[in-house]
Amino acid sequence: METKVFTAHVPLPLAKKVDELASRLDRSRGWIVKQALPAWIDREEERHQLTVEALSDVDARNVMDHQSVRTWAASLGTEKPLPVPR
Repeated sequence: METKVFTAHVPLPLAKKVDELASRLDRSRGWIVKQALPAWIDREEERHQLTVEALSDVDARNVMDHQSVRTWAASLGTEKPLPVPR
């Protein structure tokens, strides 16, 4: 597989955590980043897809009113939680 080198400025506290993790796992910094980057990208792609779906629901007026959600949320943790509003 072809690769490409990326250079990034990383805040020192984060760089320190990467170095500590690399040392603990006996791996390189590059290995740590190669493991983390795909996981982060997958989460961001999922977040984007969920946002697109949510906006589509809003456009279709498939929404819940705020008070229904508040009432449901207030019931959580009680002896008789309400069903999720539809």
